[in-house]
Order: sequence, then C-alpha cells, then structure tokens
Amino acid sequence: MSVPNTVSAAISPPAVEDWHARSVEKTLADLGLGRTGLTEAEAAHRLAAGGPNRLPPPARRSPARVFAAQFQDFMILVLLVAATVAGLLGDGADAAAILSIVFLNAAVGFVQEYRAERALEALRSIDAPLALVERDGHRRSINAEGVVRGDRVALEAGARVPADLRLLEAAALRIDESALTGESVPVEKTTAPLPADRGPSDRTNMAYRGTLVVHGRGVGAVTATGSATALGRIASLLSTTQGVSTPLQKRLAVFGRRLAAGALAVCAGVFAAGIFRGEPPLLMFLTAVSLAVAAIPEALPAVVTLALAVGAQKMVRAKALVRRLPAIETLGSVTVIATDKTGTLTQNKMRAEAYYWDGAPRTELSLEGAGGQLARAMALCNDARPERGGRPVGDPTEVALLDAAVTAGVDPAREAARAGERPFDAARKRMTTFHSDGNGGTVGYTKGAPESVLERCGRLWGDTGPVPFPRESLARAAEAMAQGGQRVMAFARRDWSRSPTDPAETVERDLLFLGFVGLVDPPRPSAAHAVAAAAAAGVRTVMITGDHPLTAGAIARRLGFPEGDAVTGAQLAAWTPAERAARFSRTSVFARVSPEQKLDIVTALQAAGQVVAVTGDGVNDAPALQRADIGIAMGRSGTDAAKEAAALLLLDDDFSTIVRAIREGRRIFDNIRLFVKYVVTTNGAEILTLLLAPFLGLPLPLWPIQLLWLNLLTDGLPGLALVTESADADVMTRPPRPPAEPLVTRGLAVHISWVSVLMAGMTLAAEAYFIHSGTPEWRTAVFCVMCFSQMGHVLALRSERESFFSRRGLANRLLLAAVGLTVGMQILAVYWGPLQRVLKTTPLSPGVLSVALAASAVVFFAVELEKRVRAWKAQK
Repeated sequence: MSVPNTVSAAISPPAVEDWHARSVEKTLADLGLGRTGLTEAEAAHRLAAGGPNRLPPPARRSPARVFAAQFQDFMILVLLVAATVAGLLGDGADAAAILSIVFLNAAVGFVQEYRAERALEALRSIDAPLALVERDGHRRSINAEGVVRGDRVALEAGARVPADLRLLEAAALRIDESALTGESVPVEKTTAPLPADRGPSDRTNMAYRGTLVVHGRGVGAVTATGSATALGRIASLLSTTQGVSTPLQKRLAVFGRRLAAGALAVCAGVFAAGIFRGEPPLLMFLTAVSLAVAAIPEALPAVVTLALAVGAQKMVRAKALVRRLPAIETLGSVTVIATDKTGTLTQNKMRAEAYYWDGAPRTELSLEGAGGQLARAMALCNDARPERGGRPVGDPTEVALLDAAVTAGVDPAREAARAGERPFDAARKRMTTFHSDGNGGTVGYTKGAPESVLERCGRLWGDTGPVPFPRESLARAAEAMAQGGQRVMAFARRDWSRSPTDPAETVERDLLFLGFVGLVDPPRPSAAHAVAAAAAAGVRTVMITGDHPLTAGAIARRLGFPEGDAVTGAQLAAWTPAERAARFSRTSVFARVSPEQKLDIVTALQAAGQVVAVTGDGVNDAPALQRADIGIAMGRSGTDAAKEAAALLLLDDDFSTIVRAIREGRRIFDNIRLFVKYVVTTNGAEILTLLLAPFLGLPLPLWPIQLLWLNLLTDGLPGLALVTESADADVMTRPPRPPAEPLVTRGLAVHISWVSVLMAGMTLAAEAYFIHSGTPEWRTAVFCVMCFSQMGHVLALRSERESFFSRRGLANRLLLAAVGLTVGMQILAVYWGPLQRVLKTTPLSPGVLSVALAASAVVFFAVELEKRVRAWKAQK
C-alpha cells in the first residue's frame, strides 16, 4: 500500500515504541510516507514542526555560579572565618595562607566541573554530518540536521546512521552497534516485523542514530530524530543524572562540622576558665580566638589536594589518567565494580577459538584432510581483505576467520579468485562464493548460521571423502559450542561443472558439510587475575553488558565470576522492587540491558549502600559512568562521551589497571587519615593544655601568637610529608572501608584521646616544674615542649605496626626533612632576635632545653610502646 506523501500534518510519535513490530507497509502508512520519499515542501513543514535533527545543547551554569558553588562546603566556610579572625589578630601571613588554600581548591573544583559538563557535547560529536535521503523521487545528500521524521534514508557501508530508522530494505546489511548497546559483533539487519516485546538490542529491523554501517546497504524510514532517538534519550539521561559526592568529601564535611563545633565549645570553656581564675579578659579573649584558629586544621584541604595530586602522578605511571582528583580516594572505598564486557574484560577482537570437522571437536586448524577444506572455505567465502603489509580489514567475524585460515597456512593470494557469489542475506543467513577448481570446473563454498547450512546439506566431507550425514549429532555439536559462548559459523561446499547462474535457493542445496568454527571475543589475559585480586580485596565485580546472555555467561565463567545464570534486561524489567532488592546482591552478570537499565542497576546498588565504580567505553555507558561514585572509561577504545563522563581513564584499556588504582586509592585514604590522626591529636593537646591550666592553678601556658605559630609550623610541612607514606602490606587483603564509616573511627579516637591527654599532661607538668624551679624563661620552655612533643608524635605514628627504627621507619626522607626543618625553625624562634620579638620568647639555657627535649621524648616512646602492645595482643 502506497500512501501519498502530501500529508501536511506532522506525524506524532507513537505512545509505545513499536515500530519494530509494524510491517513495512504499515510503517509507510503511519509515517505518511510514499515509495519515493517526502516532497521538499513536506520535509520543510516537518522540520519547522519537529525541529532540527540534533541533540539539545546542555544546560550550563554561568562561570560565576560554578565558581561561587565551590565555597558552599562547610569546611571552606570555617576556613574563611578562621582567615578573618587571623587577620583581625594581626596575623596577616596566616590569613593569607588560609585564603590561598581556599582559593586554590576553588579553582581546582571550578576546572573539574567545567570539564565534566563537556560530556553532552561529546555525545553530539558522533552525529553523522551528512545523510543520503530520497525526496521528490530523487536521492541526494543533505546535512543530517535537516533529516525529518518520515524521511527515506539510504545506508551504505562506512556511513553513520543519522536518525532512528525502521528498515525498509536490507541487502547484506550489518551495523556496528557496540557503542550504543554493547553488542560485540555487528548486527545483521532484516526488514520483517518482530514481536512487540523485543528489546532494543534485538530489534534487528531498526537502525539507530550514531551507529556505523560496516557492510551491505539498506533503506530506512526515519521514526525519530534529535532528542527522541535512542542516542537522544541517553543524552537526556546524562543531562539529568547527577554526580555524587565522593566518600572522602562526605567524611570531611561531617568531620569539619563536628570539629568546628567541638573546638568552639572548648574555646568558650577556656575563656570562661581563664576569667574565673582572674586572667585579664582581653588576654583570654585573644587566647580563645587563637585557640579556635589553631583547632581548625586549615592545612587539611592542602594535604588532601597534595595527596591526590601525588596519587594522580603515580597512577599515570600505572596507565591510569585521573580527570577529577577526588575520584582517586573514592577507589579506596569501592565495594562493587560494575563493568562492561566488550573492550573492558575482553579484547573487542573476534578470534577463532574452536573447530569441528570429520565428527570431532578440535582446538587448532590444520590443512590436513577435511581440515584443509574447512580452512580454504574460511579464507575464500569471506569478504575481508588483507591490507598491504597489515592485518585484514572488514567485518570482525570475517577478519577472524581469515586470520585463522592464514595462520593455518592458507595463502589467499595463491587461491583461485572469486568467479561469482550469492551475497549474504539475513533471511537465508548464508552466503556462497564460487571459485575455479583448477580442472575446468567450479567449487562453491557456503558459510552461514549452523541451522541454515545444516538444512541444506546431504553429506559430510570426511578425511576419506564424502560420508553419510549425521544431522542430529552435528546439531548437538553446534549447540554445545554456542552454550560455551562461541559464535558458531558453519561451512559447506559443492562442486559444479561450471559457475551456476541459478538463484541462491537453488544453488545452496545438496551441499557437503565441511565443519564448524567457534569464534569468541577473548578475555584480556590479565582480566581473570584482576577479578580475583578485586575479590581478595573485598570488591565484588558485576558484569553489565548489552551482549547475548550466553556470551556474557561464558566470559564470566572464564574470568572466575560466581556461578549463576546471566539476568537479561527483559527479566530485570519483570522483577518487582522486592525481587530487585533481594537479587541484586547475588547477581553477577546482566545481559541485554539498555542504558536506562544500566543506570537503574548502578543507582540501586548505591541505594543499597554500595560504593560503585562503573567501567565502560561506549555511548551507552556514559549516563552510568556519570552517576557512579567513580566512572572509569577506556582511554584507547572509549568514545568521547564515555571519556568526558568518567573521572578516570585507563590508558591501556586493561581491567587489571583498576585493581592497581584501588590499591593507590586505599593508600591515599590511609595517609589522609594519618594526617587527621596527627593534626587532631596535636590540636587536642593544645586545647587541653589551655583548658586545664587554670584548674591546676597554673598561669596561661602559651601566648596567643605562640599558638598560631605552632599551628602554622607543626601542621604544615610534617603533615604534608605524611601523604607520601607507602602502603601497608595488607592494603589489598583487607575489605573496603564501610561506606558509612566516619573519618575518625573508634580505634583512631582512642589513640587521639590518650596521646592528646599525654601530650597536654607532659606540657603542663613541664610548666609546673619550670615555674617551681624558678626558671624565668618557663613559658618559652613550655612552648618548646609542645612543639617537640608533636614532632615526636609524627615520627612514631607513621605505621600502626612497624617501629620507627625498622627499615620502613627511616624510609620517608621527606618526613625526616620536614621534622628537621620544623625543629630548626623552632630553634630560630627561641634564639633569633627578630622572631623572639614577634613570638615573645627568650633564649633557653642548655640545661632547660635538655629538660624540654626529654619531656617531649615521652610521647614518642609511649606511641612506640603502643605498637608493641598491639602486636603482642595480635599474637595472642
């Protein structure tokens, strides 16, 4: 039925996307499309009504708003207050240092957000710039943005599909949809209507925008353009998918709020205690404010940034490029890796892996006997062609077949040239080529799906010649190969006195069966070890792919995934919410899933409390990559959309690189927590010292300016040096940190508490001793005790298990240098005139300095003793 193409009203899209279920005739009728395409007038009308065929530009915030958003974090606000207070106290250097840190972090965050918003533009970059349309009965090339719903579009090998199409004609048409669906091999296209419940990956009579035609030709009617296409829906998902804060950002926000609230409360207590004892109100006010500034670890953002930057440099050497620094630490918290299959766990390169001829399975192809006939059929019944001095080019399946034949010893250049052919047809699922047999006759080789070739065979070619045809056993052999995840191709031959001119249905009968070839997209050599290493570290790997469930399941078994059937997208859609909650925790392979379902899986895992890393390389992976706690894209084979949506790029496309990155992420978090352990302990000791002194009848131990000096000196270089610590030996044999675990755990809090009390106790004891002994420079001596105690602490706490005097204890030369420099600066503060006047210090005699050093050493040896006790308990 032909419908006139003068319909003036724009055709509304169907409520349900069922174009694949409609016949060609109904599709033409519903689109108001004739056999000769639209008229130019009708196309212009539809373009005005439906808009250009392009993805909507991403909604962007102004640069000023993006920059302002960097100052909304509570810790940043506290630091701004601290800088203001320091400035009011006349400490311009401290205020400048704090403000520099704040604005540096804001600049980094601004750049990261700006780059992240380029993900949508990357999606647009894969659009076809031109399209071949039929209008007014003529075929012409137009800008793809001018394609409208109802246009007839011609497809040829090498072209990108400009819009979503219902195929009207398909001649040996195969389309690479891997970037959109994850399907590892090109899809053979048909025109017949399909059941309505077919998922997008199985709609073989549809062609989708942005996919690539690799073979054959076809004609399709446009069913959707712009944002209504499958690619457009992914763009919509990407624009509405919000990234999530990293675990470290969440922990630091909670830590900062609690620390600030606690510090302000204690400082108020110090002020009240001083007034009660009779100290001057102005002095106590300045002391309380100085203590508040000292209690807030303003170096923490700088330490975190440095730790992440150092980690990023190390990861580049390990073939991982970090696009967003906070993502590095997130790797250390990952509990689930949701990975694509094609190109991530596998090599995205088809390879002939198994063979079957003369009634027996084989693992290698041989030119002996019937194997030689199979090898020649693989090379000759093949549209792939070798490049000069390079590998064959063409359809991945045919390239793999030609590679295997050449490796076995077949030289296509020495074989007879093609004298005729019956091209592949999706309805027949076969192709046949004809060649001279060298004796005046012709031999025809047929290749196709096992069921389509077997039904055309009458005998089997064995090593001794033609033999009876065991149809049932051959069908079982093909099924067994398919169950193993292989794509099975069948080959047959027939001899002719001359090249036949009959149609394919006549030529392709009474064939001699030659054998089967099983092809796979093989796993990466390191993938199985990486999956096992991740499991040992307590990280679960989940495969999410658009590929066939048999293929996905076979790859999963090879890689050591837990036993279990692959769950398809159709099954997933039928699950109730209760079933999802119960099954997500034990399902390791999802196949034939849509981009929307992949995003749903990631979101559901996060809702269950998991920290999810998502890996992928296709356009279909981009929304899930952006939604994940950390998105990881393939640096070599990944699409621009995937790379822009990801926080980490694998420069070698190797899944095992993720495991190395997880190790680095854990090391970085351990070192950040090490800094927190150090700085909260020292700040706590300072607060306790000033809080308890009045209750013990002691005068103010330190001047306000001395508190600020300690804060700047001891929190700075030593703290920064801690981020360079190497990883503990058990870093990849312990489970991930629980997502809800706070930055300061119970064990960490115990250490902070008792060391703070010890450090404050030793400082107050030294104060009482020096005052009682009549030492006039007692406040300077107390000043040194507090400083040197903190240096002893930072040297001892580097490892929770190994002694400072072990080989590792002396390995961090940067920390040793930082401690040496800090001690040197403190000595200058005591003995150099300009600093004496600023810090209100007086020179110490050798005897007083020795006592101060001895008192300080107590903290170092106490922490070393704690390690011995912990090791003793572990042995018991």
